[in-house]
Amino acid sequence: MITDEDIEKALDYLRDSSTKAARARAERIYLDEYCKPLKSLIMRENQSESLGAQEARAYADSRYKQHLEALKTAIEQDEYVRFMRDAADAKVRAWQTMRATERAHRV
Repeated sequence: MITDEDIEKALDYLRDSSTKAARARAERIYLDEYCKPLKSLIMRENQSESLGAQEARAYADSRYKQHLEALKTAIEQDEYVRFMRDAADAKVRAWQTMRATERAHRV
């Protein structure tokens, strides 16, 4: 049974986590979009090489690997916040359904 207190907590969480969720999503998108410029910057450092060699060097560069680790962390945080918000939203929807069913049975 979902209590009114549970719903209040879920609604509070949805309200209070909105800024955190937005930050997590913004960080994830920013880091994802920055992959291309970072790769380009590293490739430019090796302009004397062929494009294939420049690209291979960029992907093997420690800065690129660090960036991918940061992106991995950002994705994990974004997904965690999203899953938690989805769970709170599901609880609210289940409670709404329960209440509607109770009202229908009283009539």
